[in-house]
Amino acid sequence: MDLRIEERRVANEAIATLVNIKSTMADMLLKPAGVPESLFQPIFKQRDPNTNQPISKRQIAPLILDALEKRVDGKEIIRNIIRITARWNNFYLAKDEFLARATVQKAQEILKEVEDEEKEILLQKEIETRKRDEERYQFIKQRQLLLQMFDDLSISEDYQKRGYLLQHLLDQLFRLFEIPIARSFTRNEGGEQIDGAFRLEGWHYLVECRWRAKLANIRELDGLKGQIDRSGKQTMGLFLSINGWSENVPNLLKQNPDKSIVLMEGYDLRCVLSTDIDLRELLMAKIEKLKLESEPYYSIRQYLVDRNLD
Repeated sequence: MDLRIEERRVANEAIATLVNIKSTMADMLLKPAGVPESLFQPIFKQRDPNTNQPISKRQIAPLILDALEKRVDGKEIIRNIIRITARWNNFYLAKDEFLARATVQKAQEILKEVEDEEKEILLQKEIETRKRDEERYQFIKQRQLLLQMFDDLSISEDYQKRGYLLQHLLDQLFRLFEIPIARSFTRNEGGEQIDGAFRLEGWHYLVECRWRAKLANIRELDGLKGQIDRSGKQTMGLFLSINGWSENVPNLLKQNPDKSIVLMEGYDLRCVLSTDIDLRELLMAKIEKLKLESEPYYSIRQYLVDRNLD
């Protein structure tokens, strides 16, 4: 059974049978249910084209319901009509008391189904809310663990282990933000070592990670550029240097005819780990800055300023 169809049918019968006089029906049924007077009064004034007489309540009912179904609050108003009908006991106002009683009985049956449906919808919303809250809690917890891992690495003196764990941290972070990744791998018969890769908006990005005391220089980025050139057409690169790069690196990257490398530093990474910044949105903003303004480094500080201005 289609509950929406049954609701309309009961509301139609209520308007047509509960009260014999139209004005009384409007005062006792339509208005209390929330039907605007501006909606039903023009319908009351319509005349039958065949007899030129005012149309009957049975003719009025579907016109009112048609108009209600076009309103945002129409569904709730129709249900209000059913609620009033289910409690109806003024049968002396009806032209046919038998029809009126049958309509009330049907309204009571439908109202129970409506209430059961509403309870089920409410229950599902509560379940979904609890699920979202739990997912949010787990997300925040995981991000906090990654932040702790990052801070621990920042004071570690085991530099080789630190580099390896940085790749693991990035893997976990990208998974947390549901960005498809590929772990570090070799290619070209072992001739190339790729720190990692991810896919975003149909493009593939090779990732090069650096956590060294010295600032990264352009030669290190040239290695990533070569890997990109030896890859497919829709491939770009993300160069992550925790301690940054020499000041000439961005300017030298701008000289490349194809803008294919996005820069990211440790402060960017820590902000993602410690605040509500969305990694996916930050990466897309960096990529857009590179593609539209030829700017390989879009700082997190400027990103936050621009985001607050929007």
